[in-house]
Amino acid sequence: MKNDYLEKIRAALVYDVAKKTPLEYQPNLSARLDNRVLLKREDMQPVFSFKIRGAYNMMAHLSKESLARGVIAASAGNHAQGVALSAQKLKCRAVIVMPTTTPQIKINAVKSRGGEVVLFGDSYSDAYLHALELEKSEGLTFVHPYDDPEVIAGQGTIAMEILNEHPEPIEAIFCCVGGGGLLAGIAAYVKALRPDIKVIGVEAVDADAMTQSLKAGKRVMLDQVGLFADGAAVKQVGEHTFKLCQAYVDEMVLVDNDEICAAIKDVFEDTRSILEPAGALAVAGMKSYIARNHTHGKTMVGIASGANMNFDRLRFVAERAEIGEKREAVLAVTIPEKPGSFKKFCRLLSGRSITEFNYRYSDPQSAHIFVGIAINDNKAPSQLVEMLKANELPALDLSDNEVAKLHLRHLVGGHAPQATNEVIYRFEFPEKPGALMNFLDTMGHDWNISLFHYRNHGADYGRVLVGMQVPPSDRAAFKVFLDQLGYPYWDETNNPAYKLFLG
Repeated sequence: MKNDYLEKIRAALVYDVAKKTPLEYQPNLSARLDNRVLLKREDMQPVFSFKIRGAYNMMAHLSKESLARGVIAASAGNHAQGVALSAQKLKCRAVIVMPTTTPQIKINAVKSRGGEVVLFGDSYSDAYLHALELEKSEGLTFVHPYDDPEVIAGQGTIAMEILNEHPEPIEAIFCCVGGGGLLAGIAAYVKALRPDIKVIGVEAVDADAMTQSLKAGKRVMLDQVGLFADGAAVKQVGEHTFKLCQAYVDEMVLVDNDEICAAIKDVFEDTRSILEPAGALAVAGMKSYIARNHTHGKTMVGIASGANMNFDRLRFVAERAEIGEKREAVLAVTIPEKPGSFKKFCRLLSGRSITEFNYRYSDPQSAHIFVGIAINDNKAPSQLVEMLKANELPALDLSDNEVAKLHLRHLVGGHAPQATNEVIYRFEFPEKPGALMNFLDTMGHDWNISLFHYRNHGADYGRVLVGMQVPPSDRAAFKVFLDQLGYPYWDETNNPAYKLFLG
């Protein structure tokens, strides 16, 4: 295939609105991966995404007549903002069709740059088809998010900047892939000048249109795509982008949501910036590639492609990052329902950092505990399971169980009418090893623990909810225990939430 993109990229008109972003060394990630990791910080663009490059380059090449009529695009995210800002700079009308489900923050971002927002349909596909109708009826020019030569050339300027700034050897450049515009532009430029550098695309496992298309030798249409990395959730890659990726891309890497969350945390620890899920795909793919190929001492470049993160996703990201980094094991453990067995279980785990504890009394014979444990390597979960089984405590590794990670950890509980004389207390434990054992050793009595919930929130103290079966005759002794414990506590036995859902 003849590569016509070298000169197109060199001649691209992007710097009226886009800026040359830094190629930054990541010390923490480099040390952990034993490779020199550089991030191309496209999250630092005016619209917090690389999309501004392609949108502006395409629009800047339009005739005066076309600009006078205006442009139209369909997008719920970064492309919309790129088109709106480009139109503002070029002083032309921009109509952006967005699904009715688009968050208000993204709608406001487009409007603040002068874009006219049209809300239509429930999905991007609905918005796209409506945009094509408006293109014809109003004589507007459609600005494609990825499948246009000028858009591809605009994204390719990222590769030009990388090679200009880093003429030394590079093992591989990792790019996120949605429709393929970024990957195609970078691959075309790199292979024209530095064919020794590997260009690797990264997709989410549930949005792998490019991976499937390259394997099939033709563009594949996915039935559905996962929406966590919504900036790269495309059912079918472009015609232009597919041909370029066929010719110039070395390989594809697939990553899951947990790996994406771990990559967001990795970048935060080095930069104190929070990438959106699609923006962290390159780093997640780089980590997977290095682990699979046992690569050491090489220079790896990842494109930090965007940072338009919805704030309400941060809780999910934080929850899943530890699992994605293989730093937390999630286990289900069965213990006998009798005094002392809970303490035995805790003693077996003493010295280990507990990230979560969920337990609710259910029957007189056995109890099922949902526990999260901090780990340092991939072998730890199976070792923990074997150790517990050897001590007659059957255990099951749930670290890769989606139902457990998404739902069970928040649902462990329920009414327990068998838990007579139950009192409910909320405690603040100091966040340090031994705090739980101190609680159990101070308790001393044979009061049965009927409920226990703890989750590490990253603070210097742990929030713990405990239910205990304390007969009325023991209430004075129980008060002595609370005072001796030395931890702040609150009596929640009459809390209406407890009465409704747990009592």
